[in-house]
Amino acid sequence: MQAYIHQVQYYETDKMGITHHSNYVRWMEEARVNFLTQIDWPMTKLEEMGLISPVLNVNCDYKKTTTFSDTVSIMVSVKEFKGVKLFLSYEMKDQKGDIVCTGTSSHAFLDTNGRPVKMKKDYPEFFDAISALVM
Repeated sequence: MQAYIHQVQYYETDKMGITHHSNYVRWMEEARVNFLTQIDWPMTKLEEMGLISPVLNVNCDYKKTTTFSDTVSIMVSVKEFKGVKLFLSYEMKDQKGDIVCTGTSSHAFLDTNGRPVKMKKDYPEFFDAISALVM
């Protein structure tokens, strides 16, 4: 799996010149979408299948600041998946390799009517692909 790379934009910084904390959550979303694409299950494919994946929880632990034009690499890994909820973890590093932020997110899988989906039964190929990545 390749890391998702994000370059800090000027508008993502605050008056102190450091990246505003809310942007790390956005980067986690970008990295998650990239992760799904890398495993050949892009969001567009999931949506075409009638699946939506709302965020249930997000957590960030900020370790070091980043500033404009810094490059941040984000690794996504599957922490837990039993078909109902997907738990992901994120590790963000600066260009020196120092961890700047770690995080987690949890997601549900619903049909377009907002009802929970039985992933193992209704989408076995996707279920197997994600299950194989649990760390």
